[in-house]
Amino acid sequence: MTIAVTGSTGHLGRLIIERLRAKVAASEIVAVARTPAKAADLRVAVRHGDYADPSSLAAAFSGVRELVLVSGSELGQRAVQHRNVVEAAKASGVRRVVYTSLLHADRSPLSLASEHLETESIVRASGLAFTILRNGWYLENYTNAVHGALATGTLSGGAGHGRISAAARADYAEAAAAVVTSLGHDGNTYELAGDNSFTLGDLAAELARLTGRRIAYRDLPESEYATQLAKHGIPAVIAKALASWDVGIAAGALFDDGGQLSRLIGRRTTPLKNFVSAKLGEDLAKTG
Repeated sequence: MTIAVTGSTGHLGRLIIERLRAKVAASEIVAVARTPAKAADLRVAVRHGDYADPSSLAAAFSGVRELVLVSGSELGQRAVQHRNVVEAAKASGVRRVVYTSLLHADRSPLSLASEHLETESIVRASGLAFTILRNGWYLENYTNAVHGALATGTLSGGAGHGRISAAARADYAEAAAAVVTSLGHDGNTYELAGDNSFTLGDLAAELARLTGRRIAYRDLPESEYATQLAKHGIPAVIAKALASWDVGIAAGALFDDGGQLSRLIGRRTTPLKNFVSAKLGEDLAKTG
């Protein structure tokens, strides 16, 4: 069995390969990267593969049996790029595609959902065996928010009291590695989310508890939150998208209590307090 992982130099791709190395021989793993030099430290075979270059993908997937398609990062381009990957996989004789989608993509109000849902349709129509991993939010998505709250004493957002069932990237990576190296997952769609949900108010409270400082959550209207993000250097288009996602969170888009992620990895997912403690430790190390 040869397993290829696309997007191997990204945060999630790297972690998937790390988890795979604990399950199978390094000789059975292929890291597919747009810039192979950035994957030199992964200690597995590295092949050039660009989502936008179908010919590179066909060469990258030669001899591959199982493919983990880590979703691309270029908003608005992903469905086309993912189609290139799936078609190249089919032409190269790949048996199964494992795709990292979005939690409840079929009913999510988040603008991210449409490209994921389109990709799911492409995968299902390909004739290949497949497994869909609908990943929820990463705890790491709040790294910058934590740093900002520590600096200002205020955590801002627009998610209201919406609950977020987030988990660490490593949890999702472990699930991908478990699925691609075991039987019984063909045709399945998994809704993956953290075991313990929280609100942004809970995140602020956890920061306050661990630091002994007053840190409050400030809930903002969508437009005001987007303006604040833009003032901090985030491009206006991205700021508007982030603010709209918080509105979706307020409506329950990122809540799930099904426990499918913890069942796949055989343990509880990473708690919020562990994530916050780690980020505080990083800050102390930088300032100490």
